[in-house]
Amino acid sequence: MTTALLVIDVQTTLCVGPWAVHDAAGLIDRINSVSRTARAAGAPVVFIQHEDDHPLMRHGSEGWQLAPGLETAEGDLFVRKTTPDSFFKTDLMGKLQARGVTALIVCGAQTDFCVSTTTLGALEHGFPVTLVSDGHSTLDNGVLTAPQIIAHHNRTLSHMDSFGVKVTLVPAAEVTFPPAA
Repeated sequence: MTTALLVIDVQTTLCVGPWAVHDAAGLIDRINSVSRTARAAGAPVVFIQHEDDHPLMRHGSEGWQLAPGLETAEGDLFVRKTTPDSFFKTDLMGKLQARGVTALIVCGAQTDFCVSTTTLGALEHGFPVTLVSDGHSTLDNGVLTAPQIIAHHNRTLSHMDSFGVKVTLVPAAEVTFPPAA
């Protein structure tokens, strides 16, 4: 089994300033730890960046860039997307298939939008998913706090069983990758 790490939308607009997700600095630290573990195991690391016509998320803008402090390395992969589903109208599936990826570890922002939608898309495509339980975040939404949204999605996604493959929750400190095939 080849496992890849998806790092979803950890971009400047979502990590710095008024639109920063809950505990953005801690989130980046935990994602960096998981990505180092992935690279040490020879697993692909895929950075996914959302873009749209809003000036804060326009391709190439300062806000669109990966967040300060987020570590990348030579050989990492990059995918641009325009919807919450990282698989929809992107080259993500082709990149995963070309590397023989059969399982995914998912982290990033925002829990209730792109992380959740991409996780469901991964299940739909037959990938078992390890969701880094403390490796995704969001903003308060006026009804629920960010920690409540995170806890709700951890519970909901990990209890889905209708796809044939499942979501397993693992905290960042306990994430492991099988050696690359």
